[in-house]
Amino acid sequence: MICLPKTILFFALITLGTLSARAQTLSKDELTYLTSEWKGERFPDGRPKISDDLLRRAREVNTEEAWTILRNEGYTCQFERGWKIIHPDQPLVGRALTAMYLPSRPDLEKLVKDRGAKQGRIGNTNAWPIDQLGKGDVYVADGMGKITDGTLIGDNLGNSIYAKTGTGVVFDASARDLEGLRRIEGFNAFVRDWDPSYLKESVLMGLNTPIRIGKAIVMPGDLVLGRSEGVVFIPAHLAEKVIQTAEFIALRDKFGISMLKAGKYTPGQIDSQWTDAIKEDFLKWLDKNPNEIPMKRAELDAYMKNRTW
Repeated sequence: MICLPKTILFFALITLGTLSARAQTLSKDELTYLTSEWKGERFPDGRPKISDDLLRRAREVNTEEAWTILRNEGYTCQFERGWKIIHPDQPLVGRALTAMYLPSRPDLEKLVKDRGAKQGRIGNTNAWPIDQLGKGDVYVADGMGKITDGTLIGDNLGNSIYAKTGTGVVFDASARDLEGLRRIEGFNAFVRDWDPSYLKESVLMGLNTPIRIGKAIVMPGDLVLGRSEGVVFIPAHLAEKVIQTAEFIALRDKFGISMLKAGKYTPGQIDSQWTDAIKEDFLKWLDKNPNEIPMKRAELDAYMKNRTW
């Protein structure tokens, strides 16, 4: 699969924006259509609502496993690297709430703000996405990669974001007040850089629309998994599969390491297709180590029944 050139995606997003009756926000019907492979619960705005349990379990998924599983499913534009991170050792996990910014021009910005005021929106347009955030959301913004005058938040907005979400942000743009943001316990940010300037000459043109973050395409409601290597944006309808598969791989690895340490099997046996004898030993190991299983045992049994392992 070839990732879309930014110019093509740009015009596609502008077209989508013009279809909406509510500023630059997609209608619930349109968002539901664009994420129609998701069959679960949704937020009132139409975003897929990945369960809190899956969000909790996703914190243990590593970047390589998630990337490999998505690539095997044909999703090749879901990872982006090259971030400045407040806490590289702290994973960022949540449901994407997306925003797209464009360079401002006086006539366009006036119309956007006038319409926003009629809808009850308050403040500059970079505050509007924050007003829509909820617990477990991650504010993901395409800020054109702008550094100077591209600071979408400082520590004041950072505190508001964390109070609403308990997570953090991913910005293809910059942020300011690094020291203040560091003092927000639990908050994390993946940004292109830090800069002391204020946001200038940028206007919000997409809210809860498809966006592009570097080489990655992000849909509202995607599962955001940020680690030191970069950020993986997992389509909501694949979140459970990615998490379950990653959890199973981790269980296999723990069992394999224990068998290698005990000298019962060779590396060649563990790293190849398992024999029936190894599978039987694995099941016995699971019975003896139930605390190692991150999912319900019935869920694990169903997973193993339906897949080659």
